[in-house]
Amino acid sequence: MSDDDESFDLPACLARVRGGDQGASRELVDYLYPFVIRIVRTRVPRRLTEEDLAQEVFMKVFSRLDQYQGAVPLTHWVSRIAVTTCIDALRAQRRRPEFRWADLSEGEARVFEHAATPGGEVEAGDALAARELIDRLFSQLKPQDQLVLRLMDLEQKSGAEISAITGWPTTLVKVRAFRARQKLRKLFQTLERKEQS
Repeated sequence: MSDDDESFDLPACLARVRGGDQGASRELVDYLYPFVIRIVRTRVPRRLTEEDLAQEVFMKVFSRLDQYQGAVPLTHWVSRIAVTTCIDALRAQRRRPEFRWADLSEGEARVFEHAATPGGEVEAGDALAARELIDRLFSQLKPQDQLVLRLMDLEQKSGAEISAITGWPTTLVKVRAFRARQKLRKLFQTLERKEQS
């Protein structure tokens, strides 16, 4: 949602949507889509279909629109629905009980070897493999742990910002991030030991 969206009359559009105007519903989707897809893309691994999740978010938004009273900005309300939908999708995703060295692609293995070597750096051409390796390691964490690490470490959001997005107290955000980092470190060390054996 850019600066030129200031001409978009959100209250009037919401009133028309609540009145059953299909054109207004499409306008609202067009208005919110960039915001929703950005949330979905940053919170789930690429294995999950972004468009399907975005559609699920919009279905929930429209089915609950009568609950939105305007006490908070619409984007905050939609953000909560989108984040919850992403967490639910991560929970539903079948997780493997163990992450094995053999599961890594050639590029992911190369990235891991560089990361495990003191002073090693990931080459620019391996950025996609690095992202996939991060997604694989993250997929071994609980959905809430994945979310807090993506927000805090990958998106560089503060504890207060994460609290506003998730509804968790700031203290819980910090504790969850600390514990999630410990779990991720253990996963990395386990994988490193398997690679060396």
